[in-house]
Amino acid sequence: MADNKFPSPHEIEAIPGTEGWERMYPYHYLFTTKDKERKEYEKNAFWFNDALHYPEPMYPFDIIWDEAWFLALSQFNTRIFMIPPALGIDHRIINGNVYITPVPVTDPEEVQKRIPLFMERAGYYYENWDKLHDQWEKKMKGIISDIENLEIGPLPEMEDISVVKNGLGTSSGYELLKNYDKLIDLGIRCWQYHFEFLNLGYASYVTFVDFCTKAFPDIPLQKITQMVAGIDVILYRPDDELKKLAKLALELGIDPQIGSDAKDVETVISELQGSENGKKWITAWDEAKYPWFNISTGTGWYHQDLSWNDNLNVPLSSIRIYIEKIKAGKSIDRPMEKIKEERKKLITEYRELLTTDEDRQTFDQLHGTSELVFPYVENHMFYVEHWFHSVFWNKMRNVASIMKEHQFIKGTEDIWYLSRSEIKEALWDLVTAWATGTKGYGPLHWPEEIKWRKGVYKKFKENRPVPAVGTPPEVIAEPFTIVLWGITNDSMTAWAKLKEIGDPDKVNELEGFAGSPGVVEGIARVCRSVDDIGDLKEGEILVAPTTSPSWAPVFQKIKGVVTDVGGIMCHAAIVCREYGMPAVVGTGQGTAIIKSGMKITLNGDTGKINIER
Repeated sequence: MADNKFPSPHEIEAIPGTEGWERMYPYHYLFTTKDKERKEYEKNAFWFNDALHYPEPMYPFDIIWDEAWFLALSQFNTRIFMIPPALGIDHRIINGNVYITPVPVTDPEEVQKRIPLFMERAGYYYENWDKLHDQWEKKMKGIISDIENLEIGPLPEMEDISVVKNGLGTSSGYELLKNYDKLIDLGIRCWQYHFEFLNLGYASYVTFVDFCTKAFPDIPLQKITQMVAGIDVILYRPDDELKKLAKLALELGIDPQIGSDAKDVETVISELQGSENGKKWITAWDEAKYPWFNISTGTGWYHQDLSWNDNLNVPLSSIRIYIEKIKAGKSIDRPMEKIKEERKKLITEYRELLTTDEDRQTFDQLHGTSELVFPYVENHMFYVEHWFHSVFWNKMRNVASIMKEHQFIKGTEDIWYLSRSEIKEALWDLVTAWATGTKGYGPLHWPEEIKWRKGVYKKFKENRPVPAVGTPPEVIAEPFTIVLWGITNDSMTAWAKLKEIGDPDKVNELEGFAGSPGVVEGIARVCRSVDDIGDLKEGEILVAPTTSPSWAPVFQKIKGVVTDVGGIMCHAAIVCREYGMPAVVGTGQGTAIIKSGMKITLNGDTGKINIER
C-alpha cells in the first residue's frame, strides 16, 4: 500500500474560475483546516469518490439525496441496529464531487458490547422479515400516495371567495410554504424507510461471503454471488411489461403500426385508435404505465433522469427492439432457468465440500438468510430511486414554475442550482412580496447567482476528480466498501498503475471485478449517460460509469458490460447476472481509457479487459 499515495484533502485547490464554489453546498460537507482535531481526522481518514452513486458532479439541489442517506444509513448502523464493527459513513465534497469514508468501531471492547445488542435488534428483523417487509411496502406506497397527491400550485392575484366564506384563515402563500416543507420532509422520510432493511440485507450478504471465503479459500467471489442469483424481483417488472407489450403487439397483428423510431408515441397511439386490436393494445399500454413506467431512464439520483412516463418514446423504442428480436426468432426472456440451475449446482457442490454438520448448518442458515433478503436489496430501488424520485422531481418542477413566474429564476431547470434551504428562503421572499404587493429581492439576486453557478458547474464537469484523498489503510477490510463500491487493495494498486502510465492511450489492459460470468470480444461503445444509449449498435460492448435497470432492453443488442464503479454486489453487477450478461465492474477509469470503436475482450470470469490498439 506504500505506493498507493493520495493527496491530502486539504491540498486540493479550487479549479480556476470556480473560486467560492463552497457556498453552493452544505457547510458541514467542506474539508477544513480551521480546527486542529477535525483537520487531523480528515487527513488520516481515507475518502473515496462516490462515483457509484454520483458519476457526475452534484447540483446544489440534487445533493438532497446524499444528505438523506448520510443520515439514514449512519443512524441504522450506529444508533438503531448497533452494527458491531461499523458506525456510519462520513461525507465531504470537493469541487462538486462527493467523497465518503466508512467510520469503524476501533475499540475491540466496544465491538464486543455491541454484539448482543445487534443480535437482539437485527435478529428480530430477520425472524420477522416477511411481516415487517409487508409493513414496509405499505409505508412506501403510503408515502408515494402522499407525494402524488401533494398540490403545489400558482399564487392567485386574489384569493377565491371561499377563503372568506369558509373562514379558512390561511392563504395560498402559506400553503405554498407548508407544502414545500412537506415535499422536502417526504423526500427525507422516504430515505429513512430506504435504509430500514438495506443495511441488514447487505450485512447478511457480507456474512455469507465471509463464511464462504473462509470455508473455501479458493472460491471466486463471483461464485458466491451466483448462489443468490435468479430470484424474481419487481425491479425487473417494468422491463417485463415491455416484453409483454411487444408480444401482444405481434399477437394482435398491430406491430406494423408501432413501426420505427421515426414515429413518435403520439402518432403511434393515434393510428392504433383506428382498430379494435389497436385499442386493446392501448389499454394494455395504459395499464402498464402505472406504476411500472415510473422508472428512471438513469439511476434516479439526478433531476435530469426523467422517467418513462416523462418520455413515453423511451419505452416505445424498447418495445420496438423486442418486436424485432422476436421476429428474428430470438428469445427476449431472461435466462432464469439457466441461472437457477447454476445456482443450485453451485450450492450443492460447495455444500458437499464442508466436512462437519455444524458447518453445513451454518452454510444453510446464512445462505437461506441471503435468499430471504435478496428481493428487498433490489426491490427498494423501484420504490425509492425510481417511483418516488420520479414524482418528487416533477413536484419540484412545479415549485420552479412558480419561481419562474415571479422572475426569481429564468427557466424552470435553473432551480437545481439552488440548495433546498436556499429555495425555502427564496419562497419566503416570494410569498411575502406577493402578500405585501411589492417586488421581492430574489429577482435581483438569484438569476445572477445562478448564471455564475452554471459556469462553475460546467468547469466541474470538465474536471476529472481524483479517485480518493487522505490516508488509505494498510489493508482495506470494511466489507461494504469492498462489495458495494469495489474499493480494495487490488483496485487501489490498479489505480496506481494507471497513474504511473499517465497516458490513457498507452493502457492495454484494465482490471475490475468479475461482475457476471462469460468471455466476449467486440467493439466498445462508451455511453456516459442515457442520452448515449441510442447510439448502441448490435453486438457492441457497453462501457459506462454504471448501469440502470431501465437500460435492460439494450441488453438485447449488446454482448457485455464494463463499468467504472462498483463491487460484486453493486446493482450493476446484480442486474448483469440476472440477465446473463458478461460484465466487469469497478474498472475505475473504463470510460476514460476505452474509446468508442475500440476492439476489446471482456472476461467476466476474471475481471480483466484487454484493449486492442
